Amino acid sequence: MPKDAERLRKASLVADLSDGDAAAILASGRFARFKSGDTIMREGEESDTMYLFLEGVVDVTKNLTLKIAGRGFGHAEKSMTRLKAGTAPVFGEMSMFGDEPRSATVTAASDCVLFELSRQAFERICDEHPRLGLALTRRIAAMLSSRVRKGNDDVLKLSTALSIALSR
Repeated sequence: MPKDAERLRKASLVADLSDGDAAAILASGRFARFKSGDTIMREGEESDTMYLFLEGVVDVTKNLTLKIAGRGFGHAEKSMTRLKAGTAPVFGEMSMFGDEPRSATVTAASDCVLFELSRQAFERICDEHPRLGLALTRRIAAMLSSRVRKGNDDVLKLSTALSIALSR
């Protein structure tokens, strides 16, 4: 168990948990390995699993509808970001709090080690270990809040650029 607990603690979301809390999480999920090129989750699929990001690099992409000159509209997959273990503690976390489909596709850009936790397991942790559940929920909420702030800044920058481009 100590070796697995140390592996789990590579994700900053759970890095400073007590041995008991780490054991509760370990008992609730499983380690998952993905090879470079494997799709971990696909945009539009039903979602009920989040992944603690332990090792590797992933690409996050979204499908976009684009105007294609002379041919109407088409679809393209757009790379949104590249995440590295250590800088992104978790992905798929929105599935813990709602029933919406996946918002993006995540593909392994290198071999990856993740820790998979289902919504049912997360809810069980919250019920059986309320202090741990609250700590995890607060950490996820802080991360989501940070992402919303960044998204708001990005929208403002894009809106400003569009306004300047259209005014010429």
